[in-house]
Amino acid sequence: MGLIDAIQGRHVYLDANVFIYLFEAPETYGATLHVLARSLDQGLINAATSELTLAEVLVKPIREAPSYIPIYQQYLRTRSHFEVHPVSRAVLVEAARLRAGSPLKLPDAIHAATAMQTNCEVFLTNDGRIKSITGLDVLQLADFAA
Repeated sequence: MGLIDAIQGRHVYLDANVFIYLFEAPETYGATLHVLARSLDQGLINAATSELTLAEVLVKPIREAPSYIPIYQQYLRTRSHFEVHPVSRAVLVEAARLRAGSPLKLPDAIHAATAMQTNCEVFLTNDGRIKSITGLDVLQLADFAA
């Protein structure tokens, strides 16, 4: 089963590393991420992420590759079938609850809490440390490498 088959018809949360692979390392998961990006642009999947994602993906471009800054800023904006959510007080409280009961680091807990607060069903990541999050189907990008 391919990635789109696994997430189609489900509200999916995209972790920051998905965008990093998409733009900065397309050779790693190129075919899989090309299909994901095309499906997102065509409205075939409904996805969300946190504004925290922008802070995470911009670190390397600010240090080494400023040409990526406007690419990320343009792509990480709310549009049809893709929502970028703020880090709200409710998200922070949920992130604290998640951290209290798991080994999640704060950024991962904020992403997971945002996914939960926005009714996502799937959490797509490539962070092997995130194995499970209660209430979310955690999928590893590496499992769908073409």
